[in-house]
Amino acid sequence: MSGRWIRLRQVDMRWTPNKVTLLRVAVGFVAVCLFGRGAWANLTAVSLTVTTIALDALDGHIARKKKMATQVGAQLDILGDRMIENVYFTYFAVMGMVSLWLPVLFFARGAATDFIRGLAMKAGHSGWGANALLRTWWGQALVASRWSRGLYAAMKCLCFCYLGLELALTRGPVALVESTVDAHAMIRLGAQTLTWTTAAFCLVRGLPVLVEGWKDIAGSVGQERGAKSASRNRIRDAKTAAQEAM
Repeated sequence: MSGRWIRLRQVDMRWTPNKVTLLRVAVGFVAVCLFGRGAWANLTAVSLTVTTIALDALDGHIARKKKMATQVGAQLDILGDRMIENVYFTYFAVMGMVSLWLPVLFFARGAATDFIRGLAMKAGHSGWGANALLRTWWGQALVASRWSRGLYAAMKCLCFCYLGLELALTRGPVALVESTVDAHAMIRLGAQTLTWTTAAFCLVRGLPVLVEGWKDIAGSVGQERGAKSASRNRIRDAKTAAQEAM
């Protein structure tokens, strides 16, 4: 009995991609909660931000290595990404460090691509294999390739950490470093360049899903309309034949 209990405990404590994703979201929320609570709390939040991005890479590694990739896990990973992106950029927008349009853009892009993915999954398209939504080489390269996912994760990590360090080092009465007006302007320029470059890459990565997904949905709608039209024609022909027989 004790041996069986130990085996059950080992199964329960096993790290899965979904557990890592949930941990990643929790760490991200803790990091955002620490921002603005003092310079050292800000630096701790930056460290937790790096941990959050590292966990994002870890859940994918576990899924590939242990062959635990599932459609539900993929959707949960995407949900985690959306939550992290929106909570970070919304916080920095509220603090006046980025434009309010930045979190709006990320939210709109995420909502649109997730809507397309949801319709694609309902139509039987998985995220991979023969039934994958993305069929073109450029779509797979921009969205599903490791270099694209890795670059996007690195850009977000750099963006969040840069803004967090700016908050800790140069902003507010508890800033660790006194900066001149010119130095602060340069830091602000770097933040704007980095955040909008990340936003642009986010939009570029979303284009294949929107383009190929829309084509697939339009084709499915056309086939459905054709089937309904053919069905109505058969019914009309049957009625006509019945009337002629009378």
